[in-house]
This record gives sequence, structure tokens and C-alpha cells, in this order.
Amino acid sequence: MNVDHLVEVMEQIAPAEYAAEWDNVGLLVGAGSWDADRILLAIDLTPTVLREAISHEVDAIVAYHPPIFEPIRRLTDDSPRHSVELAAARHGIALYSPHTALDAAPGGVNDWLAECLGKGDVRALDSHEEQPATEQTKLVTFCPAEAVEPLRNALATVGAGRIGRYHQCSFELRGTGTFFAEASASPAVGETGQLERVDEVRLEMVCPRAALGLAMVMIRQFHPYEEPPIEIHPLLPRPRRDTGHGRRVVLDQKVDLPTLSARLKSRLHVGQLRAAPGEGAPKSYGTIGLCAGAGGALLDAAIDQECELYLTGELRHHDVIDAQARGCTVLLAGHTNTERGYLKVLQKKLTKALDGVAVSVSKKDRDPLKVV
Repeated sequence: MNVDHLVEVMEQIAPAEYAAEWDNVGLLVGAGSWDADRILLAIDLTPTVLREAISHEVDAIVAYHPPIFEPIRRLTDDSPRHSVELAAARHGIALYSPHTALDAAPGGVNDWLAECLGKGDVRALDSHEEQPATEQTKLVTFCPAEAVEPLRNALATVGAGRIGRYHQCSFELRGTGTFFAEASASPAVGETGQLERVDEVRLEMVCPRAALGLAMVMIRQFHPYEEPPIEIHPLLPRPRRDTGHGRRVVLDQKVDLPTLSARLKSRLHVGQLRAAPGEGAPKSYGTIGLCAGAGGALLDAAIDQECELYLTGELRHHDVIDAQARGCTVLLAGHTNTERGYLKVLQKKLTKALDGVAVSVSKKDRDPLKVV
């Protein structure tokens, strides 16, 4: 196996297009041709984790948090922050980071976190939107029935009418069109100087934005009218309910805070959580918002979507105060505590997909903060 294989499988598990715009996911260090027979999983690539990888002769590290996040001006041993990446490259160890792509993916970190809350309906707080390149716009024209087939075929040659594995997709609707041709016009049907009514077909086809120019050429070439009627409608991306940032969970049975806390402690293997009850908080909770890691960016979305409790790793102090005032209870489990347990799940997925590859979870990767 090589790094290309690893990247291909990670793209299947957590496509990079799911990541937040500000994130830096994917292959960060290495080449596709490098070996990837031994893979180590970790949340953070620390010097300790790298020493572990080197001692076990690891070929690649999947580090959940991107070791390289901002643009690098220098990559030298004198830079403590980036010396780890330099050392990894020196030892031929590839680095890959899935981060928010893995959070957003179905069956990813947030879905794993939601599982312990109880049975219920789960959807993304901020849905990922998808739009096939072939369906970015819709073209509409009106023409006589005998012109429909030549127009459809011509537009199909430049990429219009493609929906998934289907080509020449279109919609036809018959009706009556009207026009009043001026004296200087040369109408293909009817006369000048009077209102004409013509039997026409409304022809609709999806079209890539990049193909619109050629589509205009095709319409003007194969349409019988002197002035072909043309409409271009931009199409919006489609939200995916099961994919995106954060999760909103509507439980089948409401749960009180002590029970919910016990379930989370067991799931995350932690001894304590921090809670901030919202103003007028209910005795039990039925609608819960969550976001692994630092969830401040999705707090407003959770409250706007009527979440009674918001679970995340960490929040700014003032965000906690704001949530309380708005009646939303906050439950904080620690940033990496809400993420690290998923590494075992990822290990199983990679082991199954990469036959013969040794995938292990780092024993040196741990929360940098301790309770003292």
C-alpha cells in the first residue's frame, strides 16, 4: 500500500469537500508513492507522538488536528512549532489530517458523539450543500414542436441535460406563445404588424455554468426563430440532512442532566464534565445540539433551532453566559475528550478498507490539560 491508497480511503470516509472553508485538511506532508503499510492515528501530532511513530517505524500518521494550519514562512529545526513536520518528512512519514471533514461526514465524529445521548432523530446543525457541476443552471427556451429534437441534441453535445449517469435529460411543456413582430423583423412564423399566437414547446435542460457560452451558440444555431427566447436560471446547492457541521438530536425519550452526564462520561472515559444550566432550564432535555471540539461557531445555530442543551468540548466564557441567558444549558466535556474516542472507530474503518495494513492508535496522544 502507498499514501495514494490511504488518501483515497480517507476521501471515502471523510471527503475533503465536507471540511469548513477555514480548515486545512488532506495530505499535508509526503508523496503519493510513499509506503503506507503502517499507519498511526492520533488527535495531535506532538513531538512525543512523532517519537512513538519513529520507534514503531510508522509510514504515515493520520493526525485529526492539522499539524500545518496556517501558511509557513520557514520550515527549520529552529521553529518549535513546525520542527515536528520537518522531522516527519526527514523520516519519510506522511501526514494526513481529516479534521472538520471527519466531523461533518455521516458516521463521523459528531455522529459518534451523538450515539451516546439516546435514540432519536439526528441531523446536521449546519447542513453541507452539494451541487453537481452539471446542474449549476437551468436553460429554458420556447420553440415549435419540430425544433425540440434538434435543439435537445445540440445542447446535449455541449454538456446540457446531464443528471448523474443520465444524458439528454429535459422537460417539455406544450402551450401557446404570443408575439408582435415589428415591420423590420423577419419572423419564422406569422406576419409582421399583428399579434400572433403560436403553438410552442417549453424546453428545459440543466447546464454547467462553464458550458453556457457554447449553449447559447447551439440555441441560436438550431432555433428557428430570429430572436430565440432564452432564460437562464441559477440553481441552488442541495442541503444534505445527514452531512454537515454539528448535530441536532431530538430524543425519543427526554433525559435529565445526571443521566445524560453519566452516559457521556462512560462514552468519553472522563471523570467530570462542566455544566451551565440555562435560565429556566427544563428538568429533562429532548432536543440537544452538539459539536465536537470547540463549538462556539455553532452555538447560535443550536439555540435558533430550539436546542435546550448544547454539548461541546469547549466554549468561550462569554458564549457560556450568553447561552445561559437565552435559556440553553451548556455541557462541556473538554476539547479533545469529544474527539479522541473516535480514533478506535477510524481504526476499524481503515483496517477494513486497507487490507494488510497495520493501523494503530497512538498510546502517547493525550489531552494536554490535566486536573490538578
